[in-house]
Amino acid sequence: MDPVIIVGAGPVGLTLALALARQEVPSVVLDEGPGKDEQRLARTVVLREDTAALLTRLTGFPPTDAGLVWSGWRSVRRRQVIRNVRFDDMPGGTASEGAARAAGAAEDDPDAFAGPAPLHIAQHVLTSALRAALSNERLVKVAVENRLDAIEQEASGVTAHTRGPKGTWWRGSYLIGCDGPRSTVRKLQDIRFPGRTAVERHAVAALRTELPWPAEALLHRAPPWRTSGPSAEEITARPLPDGVWRLDWLLPPGKDLVTPDLLVARIRETLAGWSSGSTPPYDLLDTGVHTVHHRLARRWRAGRVFLAGDAAHLLGALGTHGLDEGLRDADNLAWKLALAWHHGPHEGLLDSYQAERRGLVAARLRAADQALPLLRGSKGLRSYVPGSSRGHDTLLTDGHLGRGPLGAPGAYADSPLAPPPTESETAVDTPPGSPVVDVRVTAEDGTFVRLRDRLGRGALLVLLIAPGTGVWERKHWVSAGIMPRLAAAVTALPRPAELLVAESYPGAAAHTVLLIRPDGHLVTALSGVRPADLYAAAEAALGGPPRPEAAAGAEAGAGTG
Repeated sequence: MDPVIIVGAGPVGLTLALALARQEVPSVVLDEGPGKDEQRLARTVVLREDTAALLTRLTGFPPTDAGLVWSGWRSVRRRQVIRNVRFDDMPGGTASEGAARAAGAAEDDPDAFAGPAPLHIAQHVLTSALRAALSNERLVKVAVENRLDAIEQEASGVTAHTRGPKGTWWRGSYLIGCDGPRSTVRKLQDIRFPGRTAVERHAVAALRTELPWPAEALLHRAPPWRTSGPSAEEITARPLPDGVWRLDWLLPPGKDLVTPDLLVARIRETLAGWSSGSTPPYDLLDTGVHTVHHRLARRWRAGRVFLAGDAAHLLGALGTHGLDEGLRDADNLAWKLALAWHHGPHEGLLDSYQAERRGLVAARLRAADQALPLLRGSKGLRSYVPGSSRGHDTLLTDGHLGRGPLGAPGAYADSPLAPPPTESETAVDTPPGSPVVDVRVTAEDGTFVRLRDRLGRGALLVLLIAPGTGVWERKHWVSAGIMPRLAAAVTALPRPAELLVAESYPGAAAHTVLLIRPDGHLVTALSGVRPADLYAAAEAALGGPPRPEAAAGAEAGAGTG
């Protein structure tokens, strides 16, 4: 079968190529550039813990080694600290222990504990790590200096033509446009991209200096100094390794030119304001203007052509992270394309990519657009509602830290892949459709690994909660109790699945069985071994309605145990 064609060699396209290769699917990445990325410290990305873990799993290079994990988050209005968040830095412990620490801290001080810290990293560093991983990948070909100019689709595949010094015709099974906001793929497929232009504008500077809160990010609203240039209502300071900081100043509406003199004045007055009146020494490394647009493609699929990342959506106002969502696009699409590539097209499964990801990003955009008038409008609620500034700060903090409607990892609660309800369903702390918690599990070979390490391989995961198994060798319990019956049920599933065992999972009782998608989202939790219900849930998760006769066969094959 022909490889998958990926148009665009940014972080999303390269991540998708690696994710497909991990599932034995070949791909060609069409890179219109020379295969190198400009080093820009003013162009950085913030990743949540689970997307950083995805990149670690794919590249073998933890992005935490090249970025900075924040130790805290400080929110200031004028000269008053409104919020001082500390992140969990306690090593080790189980997921349930971490949840208990979070709950306890929240009762004492809601600002004290915020769970896993975000990771801040320069985008060119991230892209370089992805390129390095791809250089050793036999299933991926990166074709530089190939600019797409035509796409032709047939029932059996898709053909792409590129121009440039190495332009030619490329034949593929599917084509994914990861080619950014001005996506050629989107335009060639005549897909509309409606939305709002210049929702926010920020002046950006990357500089090396010492600030009073090492390794902590800062959001400063309505700073008390405004001695030159347009007034800045909001400044964000985000640390990078080696004493480097990225500073963003929210600009007033309009298209006022950000001159070098204006930016230097802004830097000096800001640093002086944070350092008791005198400007500390600094080295200016990079500058820029960051313009935030809010747009959403009408369709994310056109036959064998898909959109992902900035080609499909643009968001980023109020701290929301666009690249983080693009990486989730790649993670969601990769396992579905891999199943279709290996086992033949399954339209319901492929259609679910648009239903799940577009629906989630649309909700994120709606939340940001509803909050913007309150937070940015000169005559919004903040002008006459006492104490409203703290509520507004909560919205901004949630967006920057990946919490709440503006930033929390999304759940596919209304997914077309959700199984029908059954009496054997049981509740755990993870709702169906949400990302699972990373716990220690015993793999089929008896080794202890993290649950996230088993994701992204194309197989469904079946996780049995069995207290006590962590202190005994696998050979002592693998053939005891309900294990033989569960193993038989897993073998009878419609696609390959891996059976894992954990001592505990947040909110799960003993002998609870969790069915998990290859991208780490929970399909369902069942009370005990229910082969027919497990089969039906697996069939639904793979994009097809349960087949009663097949489920009955699974029940019979599993035996009575």
